[in-house]
Amino acid sequence: MPTIQYIYSAHSAFAYLGSARLMALCAQHNVTLIHKPVLLSPVVEAQGSQPFHARTQAHVDYFFGREIERWAEFRDVPVINYRPTYHDADYSLASGMIIALGESGAAVDAMAHRILEAHWRDDADLSNPVTLAELATSLGHDAQSLIARAASNACQDALGANSDWARTQDVFGSPTYIVDGDAFYGQDRLELVARALETPFASPNWTNPTVDP
Repeated sequence: MPTIQYIYSAHSAFAYLGSARLMALCAQHNVTLIHKPVLLSPVVEAQGSQPFHARTQAHVDYFFGREIERWAEFRDVPVINYRPTYHDADYSLASGMIIALGESGAAVDAMAHRILEAHWRDDADLSNPVTLAELATSLGHDAQSLIARAASNACQDALGANSDWARTQDVFGSPTYIVDGDAFYGQDRLELVARALETPFASPNWTNPTVDP
């Protein structure tokens, strides 16, 4: 069975915008989705990108405004029309809830989608254990048990390991999908992911010139 390694943060706008489409692709092509939630800022900054608080207002306005609006309309995904109130909150516990359910399977897929949806549709606080308990219960889980596992050293260490691994793979944003070693960055590449599942792209034959510092 083919697999897709899915690297994303639990509060990523574009992971949310592509989530339903990704799940549909996996079902269509009988693909196992391997979840690798990460802490996004360390991954992004390792590739030399600026954190959002250091970017220009024009860039932030574009990212949290028109770009999200257009893709939400295109994908027919409900989304709030402002930057989420708790976007800068700690989402490590929410990430741990995904990890606690395993790397793959229907329960993991559902939890990942629901967490992203809660943040971008419902303006939920992903750092609030009460909110996370409600999400877990809505999906049929024993909320307190799942949250305890999510907060455990094992799950939090796995989140750190995912983030370290993503840096070694030169991942520079969320979401990134890896199909048979070929990485696709951004939910706007999902159509290319679909093509890769049917017909792998040719190996790259270009060379990257050295860039002077």
